[in-house]
Amino acid sequence: MKKFFDILYSTRLTAILFIAFSIAMGVATFIENDYGTQTAKALVYNAWWFEAIMAFFIVNFFGNIFRYRLLRKEKWPVLLFHVSFLLILIGAGITRYVGYEGLMLINEGETTHKFLSETTYVNLVVDNNEEQKTFHKSTLFSAKGTNTWSLDDDFREQEFSVKLAEYIPWAEEKFFENETGEEFLFIVESSSGSRHEHYIKKGDLQNIHGVLVGFEAPNNSGTINLFREDGILKIQTQNDGSWMRMADRVEGTVTKDSVQEFQLRSLYKVGELPFVIPEPVKKGELKTIRGAKKDDTKLDALVLDITVDEETSQIEIYGGKYAPQRPTQFSLNGLNFRIDYGPQLLETPFEVKLNDFQLEKYPGSESAAAFASEITLIDTDETFDYKIYMNHILDHKGYKFFQASYDLSGEVEQTHLSVNHDFWGTLITYIGYSLLYFGMISILFAPGTRFDSLKKTLKKIKKKKAALTLFIGLFISFSGNTQAQDSHLSKISDQKIDSVLKANLVDLKHADEFNTLIIQDVGGRMKPAHTFASELVRKVSQDEYFNGMEPSQVFLSIIENSKLWFNVPFIYLEEGNTEIREIIGVDEDVTHAALADFYEGTQSKISDYVLEAQKKNVKNKFEKDVIKIDRRIYLFSQALSLSILRIYP
Repeated sequence: MKKFFDILYSTRLTAILFIAFSIAMGVATFIENDYGTQTAKALVYNAWWFEAIMAFFIVNFFGNIFRYRLLRKEKWPVLLFHVSFLLILIGAGITRYVGYEGLMLINEGETTHKFLSETTYVNLVVDNNEEQKTFHKSTLFSAKGTNTWSLDDDFREQEFSVKLAEYIPWAEEKFFENETGEEFLFIVESSSGSRHEHYIKKGDLQNIHGVLVGFEAPNNSGTINLFREDGILKIQTQNDGSWMRMADRVEGTVTKDSVQEFQLRSLYKVGELPFVIPEPVKKGELKTIRGAKKDDTKLDALVLDITVDEETSQIEIYGGKYAPQRPTQFSLNGLNFRIDYGPQLLETPFEVKLNDFQLEKYPGSESAAAFASEITLIDTDETFDYKIYMNHILDHKGYKFFQASYDLSGEVEQTHLSVNHDFWGTLITYIGYSLLYFGMISILFAPGTRFDSLKKTLKKIKKKKAALTLFIGLFISFSGNTQAQDSHLSKISDQKIDSVLKANLVDLKHADEFNTLIIQDVGGRMKPAHTFASELVRKVSQDEYFNGMEPSQVFLSIIENSKLWFNVPFIYLEEGNTEIREIIGVDEDVTHAALADFYEGTQSKISDYVLEAQKKNVKNKFEKDVIKIDRRIYLFSQALSLSILRIYP
């Protein structure tokens, strides 16, 4: 037993734990980048073995306090280190098991005390038309590897089970043509500003952005009803509308409650729904498949096996993080089920009213420069106004509100506030950080520590300072001559720049004179022209120089030859992001792109992607990269138009 505790409290185990912890964190970072935060949590952060590492850390640090007698006064600085790590780990444990967070969605002018939980659940209601029972079981599925999840219980002595058959991340429906399959009608619509495809099975109604569209649905009960008579597709609607045949631009009207022949490959608009049916009815099968890439805009799908007294039925439900869905209803062996996959609705002990949502954009760009929420907090004992924005949070009764994101797609502006309830976990962790800081400071001055030993060693070294300084001086002098010769030999290759830029290049003498000017940037800051030019080159191209040119030469060339620079590959593209290169039409190995590459005529190729990325609370790598590139485009465009600075001679 003594040998076991010796190993448990040993510094060797401490080192092994730190190595294992570092490797796990590194692997989790790559997993999160490729598969998302949920998968990283499932495979690493919330895994039992990762929590075991934390538990071994606590036992190891606690045991070392007594093994090395750190309670002695002369060992207090080292004791602070151990206590701080213990508190940080304990605080993390409280956050993990007690704290919770979510997302509060508030429309402008509305008041709420409810928010969506970050944790996703399978929510189940079982009844027999007389009584009902409710179940909520948390889930954490991984996009990589296998997933197991089940719920076993009974209702009025009737046993049932819900078991996960398949988890489909970033699910999307794909139609497979099959002559023996069912009949489907293919509809393309763009009511939300972007293209969406829908397949409606014969006899079904589908809710498309609040409009019920039916294909030969019973009693034509939809808002828009499509059906066939003598093999010809007809339309009947509850609202007036219009259509335009795209081939010859012929236009027509849709009269409500009347049966009209439907025009294929024509743009219809009924109410607020614009749509096109590009092809006749097709036979086939609609399958749910895994998305080709990580896309937080898509819902996940769960295929569940429901068993009641040996009788099993399989259903498919959709949902995901912060994405509540309508429950799927069905009956099996005398029991009625309502089941959905998504967050739970949590409550705060006070209300929050959104008075005004404010959004600022960079001039000439769709990128959001800043956004904020003017709110009123309404509690039983106090009411006050507050402005929530980046790094300016609201903290009330243990709840913290952060400005996370927004949604402008609806009729009114909507703010997304991140909600965190973790008072004790945060407090204990911050105390641990404070003790860690004081421990680091005190250990520098405490006697008997490693730093004290190093100070004594440094005093001995100072006695040899004169000889060492002389040696270093001689070495630097010799190295300086060698480097000067190497620099002279390398200038020939450094001056091989693009022939067009070289022909219009300002010589270094004039560039040096330009460097002495004091300019004012758009933010009102005064700085030397050289500093400004250097910042511009670094921010746009991510290099200190460009094609061998000094930053001031680059900026003067931009001023004199703006049309030329419109076609110069100057804007840096993030490594490994092949999708942005495909969008703008450049090779995958290209590291820089020209401003012209980002435009098709006067239309930006990436503006829609930037707008979509800005709305996201959690952004993937592509969305982060496209925002960075958009900022470089904006900065370079300002430089080309000379609106980026004022020059004072």
